Amino acid sequence: MQTDSRIYVAGHNGLVGSTICRRLSSEGYQNLIVRDHSQLDLCNEIAVNDFFAETKPEYVFLAAAVVGGIHANDTRPVEFLRDNLLIQTNIIEAAYQTGVKKLAFLGSTCIYPRDCPQPIKEEYLLTGPLEETNQWYAIAKIAGIKLCQAYRKQHGFNAISMMPTNLYGPGDNFDLQSSHVLPALIRKFHEGKVNHSKQVEVWGSGKPFREFLYVEDMAEACCYLMENYNDESIINIGTGQDVSIKALAELIKDIIGYEGNIVFDSSKPDGTPKKVTDVTKIKASGWQSTTSLQAGLEKTYAWYLKNAPKALA
Repeated sequence: MQTDSRIYVAGHNGLVGSTICRRLSSEGYQNLIVRDHSQLDLCNEIAVNDFFAETKPEYVFLAAAVVGGIHANDTRPVEFLRDNLLIQTNIIEAAYQTGVKKLAFLGSTCIYPRDCPQPIKEEYLLTGPLEETNQWYAIAKIAGIKLCQAYRKQHGFNAISMMPTNLYGPGDNFDLQSSHVLPALIRKFHEGKVNHSKQVEVWGSGKPFREFLYVEDMAEACCYLMENYNDESIINIGTGQDVSIKALAELIKDIIGYEGNIVFDSSKPDGTPKKVTDVTKIKASGWQSTTSLQAGLEKTYAWYLKNAPKALA
């Protein structure tokens, strides 16, 4: 990519897309193309085709998606499957048809089997059943990966697929009905502190292990891979380290300064018992994450204090 290359970031208002935009801008890229949902419905094939024909992007970061945690996946399976299929299919087809030089598709580590060996290697894709609580999203993302590979195989289209682990950071979604576990915990413990609550309830047993990647590190990796990775096979983006939900809750509690008790509600689903990526491949390519979980959480909470209350109003 050149600093004047036309770069389309699909999903620029989301956690992933907004961070990629900031990263690109900080590196001197001056010709970013973005559209709000009110300006462009990515589920509308004709609208997407017209947009690509008009703007003619040279590079595409496909970060647009319907996303959410266990509750959102469980209650809105149609949107998580249908809308994600439409979004990625429309963008990949239009990108190919208009001569885009390279497309980077962002998937998710939920594409991997629920009980696959740990740490998760890229080749474990499609080797076992998915986690039921997010299968709709996972199937859509797997279809996106295969579509990228199909366009490469049949048409020589340079589309790569990157699989970030659980992301968090400034700009995250803190809505308790649709957020992921980490931002939900930040909000719960903050409100518990402000309201002097005697206890804060955490979904599940606290026993599952999760890996968390600071979103600024993810954006750095995406830009790095756009420049340096051109293989059809998927590549993990992560830290290679995980933490139990119980330990995560205690760490967030300490950072926020909440003094009450943590109560785990085991009647709520845990999801996948353990999920940590094997990052051998991306490290070998020349990139690795640098932000510790402690530092990332402190930065995220600082952002929350400044922005989230008004964002949730």
